[in-house]
Amino acid sequence: MKPINVGLAGYGFSGQSFHRPLLQHSNDYQIHTVMSSNKEKVQEDLAGVSVVPTLDELLQEDIELVVITTPNHLHYDMIKQSLAAGKHVVVEKPFVTKSKEGEELIQLAEEKSLLLSVFHNRRWDADFLTIRKLMESKQLGEVTTYEAHFDRYRPAVKDRWKENKIDGGGVLYDLGAHLIDQALYLFGKPKWVFADVFSQRDPEKAEDYFQITLGYENTRIGLYSRSIVLDPGPRYQVHGRKGSFVKYGMDRQEADLKEGLDPYSKSWGKEDKENWGTLTLVEGEKVNTIKLPSEKGDYTQYYRGIHQAIRNNQSSPVPPEEALDVIRIIEACKKSAEEKKSVYLES
Repeated sequence: MKPINVGLAGYGFSGQSFHRPLLQHSNDYQIHTVMSSNKEKVQEDLAGVSVVPTLDELLQEDIELVVITTPNHLHYDMIKQSLAAGKHVVVEKPFVTKSKEGEELIQLAEEKSLLLSVFHNRRWDADFLTIRKLMESKQLGEVTTYEAHFDRYRPAVKDRWKENKIDGGGVLYDLGAHLIDQALYLFGKPKWVFADVFSQRDPEKAEDYFQITLGYENTRIGLYSRSIVLDPGPRYQVHGRKGSFVKYGMDRQEADLKEGLDPYSKSWGKEDKENWGTLTLVEGEKVNTIKLPSEKGDYTQYYRGIHQAIRNNQSSPVPPEEALDVIRIIEACKKSAEEKKSVYLES
């Protein structure tokens, strides 16, 4: 089957470290053209690939799929322009910065019968896949508490767009989009949202801290990101009526992509035993605790799914409607933090 010709719009951290290796090592895709102002940087990784400075020029190339990895505030205009040019679109998370923009783009993609998807790659983290399997098997029973952290130790603010007060800047759109997407995937839409969001390091810069509670009938979800955490605790804690699962450490795929490892190799995404989570179950009058082998993390599943959606008309691995729900929750979080009260969502 003919590979899908890709136009990669943007060659910053995400474009170079995530999308480029996932596409470059796959037989299903051919990176045809890259939009970048740094031709030398691109061709160090992709020798011979055409490099153009603007999206207009990229869209004139012989490409089927545009992969957008530019700063968040540019997503809406670039997606709209790409769809209008008749191209399928994958965009780096977050989808857009305003839910009304997402609604418009979804309608445009439907009208033109084009694929539109958002790269919520952390659905394929090893630890999250392990939690998914546990919940699907109902080993923990009814889950009453789910807690997820994305903490880092970065006491100094860096001079980059993500940390400036611009549309789509800040940790809520960055790391929050990951944690919210995972929570919605497992539990669906909450009844209400309460959030504390602020700039912990420098009030003149974008927010770098959040604490979010998603409220369901009998379940509470806590999502956290803090920028001054030198010794983080568990990344995940999931507690149910029959047991608990606690997991430390980060999925290794991002670090391995930075190291230039092949994401399609057999050993890809396998966690070392010392990083496995702890599963504690009550069985009768006994309580048993084991180290639970992690599922194999696999970001390649996203682009395998995109190929099937384009070539075989199968379902998208991340439909835009699901990515739009993430933006709606982010908007609710911002409103909650500003008004210092819970925000109830429309049913």
